[in-house]
Amino acid sequence: MSHLPALSGRQLIRALGSLGYHPSHQRGSHVVLRQEQPPFRRLTVPDHEVIAKGTLAAIAREIGLSAPDFAHLLG
Repeated sequence: MSHLPALSGRQLIRALGSLGYHPSHQRGSHVVLRQEQPPFRRLTVPDHEVIAKGTLAAIAREIGLSAPDFAHLLG
């Protein structure tokens, strides 16, 4: 697996916005994002100061991106 950068929940939400995910609502420290064009997906992102690497890898798998592609998206 390629090295995923350390980033906050807000930075991840901003990056996922470029893929069409927009905040729907928030419950506690987790933000639910929805994709408004097909395929309609729902994604939960923790709004933490630093997101764990395993969580980033799981989010990459959930949206269907390989780890290198996801790392490139994150910058």
